[in-house]
Amino acid sequence: MTEPLYLDADPPQTFTATVVRSLDDRVVLDRTGFYPEGGGQPADHGTLATDDCEWAVTDVQKRDTIYHHVADPPAEGTTVTGTVDWNRRRAHSRYHTAQHLLSAVLLDEYDAPTSGNQLYADRARIDVTHDRFDDATLAAIETRLNDLVDAGLDVSWYTMDRERAAAELDPERTRLDLLPDSITELRLVEIADGDGGILDRTACAGTHVASTADIGMVSIEGRETAGKGRERIRFTLAEP
Repeated sequence: MTEPLYLDADPPQTFTATVVRSLDDRVVLDRTGFYPEGGGQPADHGTLATDDCEWAVTDVQKRDTIYHHVADPPAEGTTVTGTVDWNRRRAHSRYHTAQHLLSAVLLDEYDAPTSGNQLYADRARIDVTHDRFDDATLAAIETRLNDLVDAGLDVSWYTMDRERAAAELDPERTRLDLLPDSITELRLVEIADGDGGILDRTACAGTHVASTADIGMVSIEGRETAGKGRERIRFTLAEP
């Protein structure tokens, strides 16, 4: 089992690891700082290197273990230094936190639960259960999001036993029903409301920024129908 350093409270930009499996175009490491694709968040990119060779990491996927896609991979037993493309990671973390913020606003103020999302390094979209948002509503949502960004609300994450979470937390927010039964320990991401309470608490294994101030100004770029009774909202972020 690969140790997932990317979920640490202070995830590393560089790390050392040992190659435990080497395949035609993939390697498995004993530990990794590379985030594997999942939950609408793309995989990290970066490099693996020794003193005399470097491999570009072009994809990271989690199956039975975590696979790092590289060309002509290093041999098993090789010690490598991994370096994460931090600009890409930071962008994904900002967009993922913005998606949580948007999901909370849409659920609390418009009774529109999130049904899906997709993040990129320069844009994102979210699908929600709702009939239709008009232009005035989208403008109000954008203003509300930017007020929450300006408030600099704390973002934190921690783990909790699934049975305890099911008994104590709001299932509409945590969406435990969407998780495989095999997941018995949850990673919960919380956004504070600034008044000692919680604006949002969601089960999520993605990466996030530590404050809504790190998101940057949100621009709602438009909406479209994503199926009967579903709306898709597209948004972008400016640098904070």
